[in-house]
Formats: sequence, C-alpha cells, structure tokens
Amino acid sequence: MLHLQHSWGRLAGMLSVLLSLAPSASSDVSASWPNILLLMADDLGIGDIGCYGNNTMRTPNIDRLAEFGVKLTQHISAASLCTPSRAAFLTGRYPVRSGMVSSVGYRVLQWTGASGGLPTNETTFAKILKEKGYATGLIGKWHLGLNCESAGDHCHHPLHHGFDYFYGMPLSMTGDCAHWELSEKRVDLEQKLNFLFQVLALVTLTLAAGKFMHLISISWMPVIWSALLAVFLLTTSYFAGALIVHADCFLMRNHTITEQPMRFQRVTPLILQEVKSFLKRNKLGPFLLLVSFLHVHIPLITTKNFLGKSAHGLYGDNVEEMDWMVGQILDALDTEGLTNSTLIYFASDHGGSLENQFANSQYGGWNGIYKGGKGMGGWEGGIRVPGIFRWPGVLPAGRVIGEPTSLMDVFPTVVQLAGGEVPQDRVIDGRDLLPLLLGTAQHSDHEFLMHYCERFLHAARWHQRDRGTLWKVHFVTPVFQPEGAGACYGRKVCPCSGEKVVHHDPPLLFDLSRDPSEAHVLTPASEPLFYHVMERVQQAVWEHQQTLSPVALQLDSLGNLWRPWLQPCCGPFPLCWCLREDDPQ
Repeated sequence: MLHLQHSWGRLAGMLSVLLSLAPSASSDVSASWPNILLLMADDLGIGDIGCYGNNTMRTPNIDRLAEFGVKLTQHISAASLCTPSRAAFLTGRYPVRSGMVSSVGYRVLQWTGASGGLPTNETTFAKILKEKGYATGLIGKWHLGLNCESAGDHCHHPLHHGFDYFYGMPLSMTGDCAHWELSEKRVDLEQKLNFLFQVLALVTLTLAAGKFMHLISISWMPVIWSALLAVFLLTTSYFAGALIVHADCFLMRNHTITEQPMRFQRVTPLILQEVKSFLKRNKLGPFLLLVSFLHVHIPLITTKNFLGKSAHGLYGDNVEEMDWMVGQILDALDTEGLTNSTLIYFASDHGGSLENQFANSQYGGWNGIYKGGKGMGGWEGGIRVPGIFRWPGVLPAGRVIGEPTSLMDVFPTVVQLAGGEVPQDRVIDGRDLLPLLLGTAQHSDHEFLMHYCERFLHAARWHQRDRGTLWKVHFVTPVFQPEGAGACYGRKVCPCSGEKVVHHDPPLLFDLSRDPSEAHVLTPASEPLFYHVMERVQQAVWEHQQTLSPVALQLDSLGNLWRPWLQPCCGPFPLCWCLREDDPQ
C-alpha cells in the first residue's frame, strides 16, 4: 500500500510539473517551456556503452544519464547511414518521403559542393521551436547539404532549417580528412581519374601516331588538347587527397568558413567551447541545442589525453573521449543552473560499422548481440541504437522501456513539449514519446516500423501487442562477404540492390521478442502464425506505400556530384585555405 501511494505521489508530482509548463496568455515563454539538449553520436554501436552491456568500455557519463533517466532498449533509426537517418530525425519522417535517399548506390551526400540536401519545404523540429520563441543551435556535424545553385546561396544550410546558430562541419568527418587507410572516396576517385588518364593518353598517342604516319588528316590542336587534358587528370589524381581535405574537411560558424582545412587537435576543444558558450548565452531560455558529435566516425580523431587509454585501441579511445565530452557538457549545465530545467536526449544516428577494419584492427563499433551493422537496411545491428532521456524531477530515474521507439519520435515529442503543433499538411511518422517515458502509457504507438535501404524497403516489424510479440520480416538482405561472415568485408558498406542482395520468397521471419539476434528463421513448419504474420505485415506495407508521394531523390547522381561553382571556399577558388580564429581557451 505504501509502495502504491509512493507511485501515485510521484506520478502526481510529474503531472504537476507538466501542467506548470502550459503558460497562460500573459506568461513569458522563457519561464514556461523546458530547455532541450540533444546529443547525437556518429556511428556509435549500441554495444559500445556500459549501460547497454559493455563492461570493458568506460562510459560513466552516458551511463549516469541512463541511471538518472529513462533508457530505451528498442530504439530504432530510420536508416542505417548518416544522411538519411539525420534527415528522418530532424523531420520525423522516413527519408524516402523527403527524397533524402538514392536509387543508384549513393547512400549519403558525397561532397560539400554537391547540390543535394534537405529540401527547403521540409519542416524540422528546430523550425517549429524557433517559431515558439526558442533559441536554436546546432554544433557539430550537419551532412544534409549546403548549396543549390551557387557557392553562397546556402539553401540547405542549418540556418535555413530553423537553427539560429551553427558551428561545425557542413559535411562529415571522413577517413579522407586525415589521408587514412580507410577511404570513403579518395581511392575510388584516384582510380577513376587514373582510368580516364589512361584512356586519354591512349587517345593522344593514337592521334599523334596517325598524324605522324599520315594515316589521319587532322590538325595538331585535338592532339594538344587531348594531351593537356591527360596531364590535368594525372595531376588531379596525384593531388586528389589534398583536394578532398580542402573541399570537405572544414569548419563554419553560421555562414562563414573559419578553418579550411580543419586542424584536428583543435576540434574537440572548439566544440566544447562552443557548447559552453551557447549554454551561457541562452541560460535564461528556452533553448534547443543539438550537439552532433564528430565522434566516433573514422578517422577517430582523438586528443592526446585519451590516446592509448582504452582497452579497445583507437576506437575505444575515441568512444571514451566522447563520453568525457558528454560529462563536460553535463557539468556546464550544472554550472549554469540548467540541469533541472533541461530535457536531455542521447542517441546514435545508426549502428556501428563492421567493415571499418584494417591490418587486423577494428575501427568501427560493436553492436552487441544484434546482427549486422552500419549500412545494412534491415538487420538490427545497423538500426538499433542507444536512446536515453533525462529530465530530473519529471522523468522517473532508472526506468527501462522495451517498447519499439524511433529516432523520428523526437520530432513530435519536442514539438509538443515546446507548445508547438505537429504539422498536419504532411505525414509524420514519429510518435510522441512523453506518455511512454512518464509511464502513463504501457505501449508504444508504433504498431509497424518500416526499414529502408536507399529507396528500397528491406524489412518491416510488427508489434503484436495482444501477444507481446515483436515480429520482423525481411524482404531483402545483403549477401555477406566472404560467405559465412557477418558483414560485407572488402566494401565500405553492404549494397541495397543489384546482384549482391537476396530477394526472399517467402520473406524471412523472426520473433525478436525471443530471438533478438535474428539467428533462427521461422518457417510455416516451426511457426503456426507464419502465414497470419506475413499477411498482416504485407497489408501494413501496402498501406504505408499508399502514403508515399513522388519526390526528387536528393542523393541520386545529379544531386550528389561535385560542382566547382558550389564549392565553399574561404579564398579565391581553388585557393581554399584559412585560419580565422585563435586556439580555444
């Protein structure tokens, strides 16, 4: 009886806090709404964190968030790669709805100087919160596009999507930023340029030989131009790495480039300095701050204080440094007196990369018991991510929720917490998490979740609430290489279509509630409900597809090619070099 009274008392206390957030017509918004701090890791595996079962990686600050907050154990990203996942996170919509996907293998935005990006007609939660009087900031990685028609139009810039303030990388940290062995595009670019050079060299020699031997009657101008172009391609191939570093690996403050290329050992102190400055400037609130870490994406830039300190090599060093950064941010909240008035959310954009291996060393994350990883459209390891909420005095400490939730749920949750309205002119796939977080709802509002790889639907899950069962149906899976492996080794990521995927007929069926590792395929012989589940999921897929509208695919070839006239440059192009700010204090 005492336990029941205590539970009701705490629930009533939470309700009174929430009711106090509803302002009267004359109240000041800054005194009414919670501050919102969103912490997004890059490429972090769910198995890399102590509170999700890792007992060899030291993550005390993230673990402390879970200890005094709410931990989600079935938190799902809308895509298994950065650009589409982050688009879905900001808009609350599957990325296929906004066109932030590809159909030709370009899984993310490849260049800062490309024209693709988050369309201007998409509504982010930052845009809505800004209209409600919030100060809105993004510090860290963007990776959702920059320009459309010129190097300064900034049509896809964070400041055009609801953020008042931006400091960070317009694209993403990549192995090519540090001339790493693990290359996202440098090696491919060099190979393509070398091939074109060889073709032009052969054409030049053929024309020259024909001219000398009087076999063809042409002027020397085509030969000269062909030779010059061949020399240009050879030179470009030689300097491809340096070109990428200057083109993509730089820092911006709002619309101004501050470092091009970026100096790696300055980045972590600069990010922390920016976060602390934002909190100090906006401590009277309300504010929305998205800290989009450059950790733990390759090349795993780590400061000297953390190098060699973990039990998991450079990757572990980088994870532990990110956890330290989380602790520094929490301390800054305490210093400014913001802890109790701030809702904090921590997550990763998708699962860890299994293919990031070189010379017997692993440079990608661990996804725990879950199969697959980054880039795999349907397997759990690529899409099941950590999800932690903390709001002292409102959310119950130590609560663990095993219901299906999505990164897309952050959109309606923060919009409604800030007194905004979820848009009614478009489909919003996210669901308000607050009733689930408070414990006033037993089940997630997600009965079905779809899992895309580019624009192709690879899998779907069904939460059969009356049975307490979570079914997972795979329509398409990648072919792992080598045979019997758990990833596509030898590639950067697994493909979504073509010869290297398998279309299953009938689809693969798993019961995640009993088999979260997706190790045992269910068949009509082993599962009496097989045909019922398949029929119900197929019906849900059909209903979902009826809600999709044709949109331009932002990541397809035309929107994802480097265009010199779109390249941001802090000097006369191609002299893109500057250092406009002093070292952090």
